[in-house]
Amino acid sequence: MHVAFVHRRGFCQFAALAAHLAQTGNEVTLVTETVDQRIPSVRVIRHRAEPGPQANAPMAKYLATPDHHVRIGHRVAETFEAMARQGQVPDVIVGHIGWGSMMFVKDVLPEVPALGYCEFFYRAEGADVGFAPGDQADSEIRKRLRLRNTAQLLSLEALDGGISPTQWQRSLYPAEHRARIAVCHEGVDTRVFRPDAAASLKLPDGRVLKAGDPPIVTFVARDLEPYRGFPQALEAAAKVARSHPDALFVFVGGDGVSYGAPPRGGGSWKDHLLQSLDVPADRFIFPGAVPHGVLRQLFQISAAHIYLTYPFVLSWSVLEAMACGALVIGSDTAPMQEIVSSGRNGLLVPFFDTDALAGAVCDALRQPEKYTDIRSAARRTVEQRFRLGDCVARQVMLLDKATENVARVPVLRASSA
Repeated sequence: MHVAFVHRRGFCQFAALAAHLAQTGNEVTLVTETVDQRIPSVRVIRHRAEPGPQANAPMAKYLATPDHHVRIGHRVAETFEAMARQGQVPDVIVGHIGWGSMMFVKDVLPEVPALGYCEFFYRAEGADVGFAPGDQADSEIRKRLRLRNTAQLLSLEALDGGISPTQWQRSLYPAEHRARIAVCHEGVDTRVFRPDAAASLKLPDGRVLKAGDPPIVTFVARDLEPYRGFPQALEAAAKVARSHPDALFVFVGGDGVSYGAPPRGGGSWKDHLLQSLDVPADRFIFPGAVPHGVLRQLFQISAAHIYLTYPFVLSWSVLEAMACGALVIGSDTAPMQEIVSSGRNGLLVPFFDTDALAGAVCDALRQPEKYTDIRSAARRTVEQRFRLGDCVARQVMLLDKATENVARVPVLRASSA
């Protein structure tokens, strides 16, 4: 079977599935703008990157993003047309629908089954927009959000089915499309992300950190920003630091903004917040982005792992932390409610309640033995619902369903994660 993946940024969510398919004798192609990694035996075809939304165009605030998505979709369609001329038509195409990449694949290859990766459908209510106090969507925001979904809606209308990583992310899509979107997470390698009582981590200053010596509070995000609750986590950590003078706090993440907006006046959220918070510099560690192996070590030695998120895309990191047996103290928001039952396999607190967050962290530091069973249950949750091998097997099953009768592609029905 020849499987073609489409994603602007490389393999990303498709990495494990692509590697498995290549290892089991299938032909695998990635169509992309940029490459995030190389996978043996997988062919990478890069299409021309389109410049971002053009701010000087008429009605730019409305049409710039849809125009950008159409241009991306056109480049991907050109790529598949060229592949077809060379006799390289894939048996099935799987691609991210968020940026327009999949918009025209069924127009150039109408007989090839195509599945869309359905990560996030923008809403004016019930998701990230309007979640923060005072952040209400006015008519201008609503119009731009509706147009931002244009590529996804056009893609879904043409594609043969979709895949969402969680039930909540699937629930954001319009009801008329939901029945054709299966739920299947990319998976976590629980052989790599596992508890290790002997784990340690050496800091650049020479200090070696081990579990409980001293107690370590961890926070991980792609960027340290409000969407992932960095302001609340930092404020709560400052409170914990005053009552636990031996604790260390490690905040992993870049200084940019992946989602949302930077602080007024520019700069990073970290620098902005540190101006107003009294935190001991020798006990608050900001290593920036770190290799995956370092993340694993942090999760293994963590006394409490803070994970806060707007109602938005669930991060891989929180599942990796749970797989390592970390005590996850998370936000009581929809993405977390799907995977954590508070008091059973983690703890949930209100997103904006820094006193509740600080209290939960302090209790975890005072009575670590109290949470042994919760840590074990967190590991079991990932093993039972997000184990990499099981998730890849479900993804392969969806590909098989899509290709078993090319003349009449079956509708994919939703399955549980």
